[in-house]
Amino acid sequence: MTDSPAGTPNPAPAEHVTDRPLAGKVALVTGATRGIGAATALALAKAGAHVIAVGRTQGGLEELDDAIQAIGGSTTLVPLNLTDSEGIDRLGAALFERYGHLDIYVANAGTLGPLSPLGHVFPKDWDSTFALNVTANWRCVRSFDPLLRLAPAGRVVMVSSGSPHKAKAYWGPYAICKSALETMARTWAAESINSQLKINIFNPGPTRTNMRAKAFPGEDPMTLPAPEVAAEAIVRMCLPEMDFTGRIYDLPQGKWLDYQMPA
Repeated sequence: MTDSPAGTPNPAPAEHVTDRPLAGKVALVTGATRGIGAATALALAKAGAHVIAVGRTQGGLEELDDAIQAIGGSTTLVPLNLTDSEGIDRLGAALFERYGHLDIYVANAGTLGPLSPLGHVFPKDWDSTFALNVTANWRCVRSFDPLLRLAPAGRVVMVSSGSPHKAKAYWGPYAICKSALETMARTWAAESINSQLKINIFNPGPTRTNMRAKAFPGEDPMTLPAPEVAAEAIVRMCLPEMDFTGRIYDLPQGKWLDYQMPA
């Protein structure tokens, strides 16, 4: 992990900094080098959190660090491919040694995978898509759950999409992965129902990102909301007063979906 020059969380109590409701919080964002991940990391820093930015490319992380420093925030940069399971375990141990807990975890990293009929998907492409979109997220749950439970108000946002609820042709690997991710989040929430830890799912809808451009190359990206719109909603889901768990917030509809955890 590499800290920015201001690489320690702001110790000021959040309630004393009304425009920085996450002051003093430690927030980890995966896939933080671009798109929704980068916008969310910056938005969390604006809200006062110290951001643990996890991404594959050092250059992308350094650009994010520059942007966060420009607003007076602080980051810890973690160049890590999340398919490195042992690397995730080392990160969890390092976070415990340095901070003793984790307040916020935004599970944003993911890959589109092949857009193809299911019967035409190559096994290696299926495996690599699941390795990042499902297995890596489970490994993060395994490593970060104890840290989040040590926080006074642990908050988790797992970024999904509309694809699990549409079963659209040719989107099989991605949609199936996101279905698994949503079940993972709900299961985790059910297992945490008697704790202060709140775990929810976020559907950003169509957003101006590189992944969207790859999936829809003929689409005019300027007709889509910027990643910053999604980031603002994610930050609201990370606030201590957010007391839902095991639910889905659908940004295009602007509401929580009807699904609720059983009593």
